[in-house]
Amino acid sequence: MKGPVVAGGLVLALLLGFVIARSTASPPPAAPAPTAIPSHSHGGATSGDLGGLSLSAGGFTLVPSTTTFTAGAAQPFTFKVLGADGKAVTRFVVNHDKLMHLVVARHDLSGFQHLHPEMAPDGTWSIPLTLPSAGIWRIYTDFVALDAAGTQAPTTLAVDATVAGDYQPVALAAPARTAEVAGMTVAMEGTPVVNATQPLSLRILASGSPVTDLERYLGAYGHLVVLREGDMGYLHVHPEDQLVGGAVKFWLSAPSVGRYRMYFEFQRAGQVHRVEFTVDVR
Repeated sequence: MKGPVVAGGLVLALLLGFVIARSTASPPPAAPAPTAIPSHSHGGATSGDLGGLSLSAGGFTLVPSTTTFTAGAAQPFTFKVLGADGKAVTRFVVNHDKLMHLVVARHDLSGFQHLHPEMAPDGTWSIPLTLPSAGIWRIYTDFVALDAAGTQAPTTLAVDATVAGDYQPVALAAPARTAEVAGMTVAMEGTPVVNATQPLSLRILASGSPVTDLERYLGAYGHLVVLREGDMGYLHVHPEDQLVGGAVKFWLSAPSVGRYRMYFEFQRAGQVHRVEFTVDVR
């Protein structure tokens, strides 16, 4: 009888050990949380990479209806964004209250516009567009689309447009720490550094006192578009969700030495204002 008893005891011990191991084992790791999209920081607000240098990137291609305009004349501008399969993309993600941000500037960095076209069911975007003066203009399409795998893809595509006529370039303003608009002064605090993320704050003053009644515009207290002189490299950044010390605070990294033009938009009393700064990064 000793053999069966010993065998039974071994089986019981093995079963007991299995139960204890199951009860004390660490739970399986939780599935990773989905990666959040940066706050509309197309082009690499923290990595220093600029976008808008090509009409095709990341499997998407910009196809404009025309790239020729008449100075000062409003004309319909339509375009499509094609996916890797050559078909028009129709699945876009609302980002800062809009499906598409259209930004326009002349190659001398003057004439800035920030517009929001509408999309038809077939993926055709349209908006009336006026390019006020002769020269070469850069048109940026700034969006978040869903790729073939359903992944959200922040993308900036761009194309040049030509306006015939007597081109008179506008000299880029010298670097300055303050800019004026509608009786307000906007002071820039911080200095961009090459390939190092640094805070950059914009403080708005009226009659020398801080403005405390800023309103959200397109979901944020401010919008900052940065263009690099020379190749028109593009960066569109949004600030921290709340004001910091009464200022609109961004995080920014310059991708290279050179001169940049910064276009800062904010809203007060229902009116959108814009100021511009030239920054010399050394």
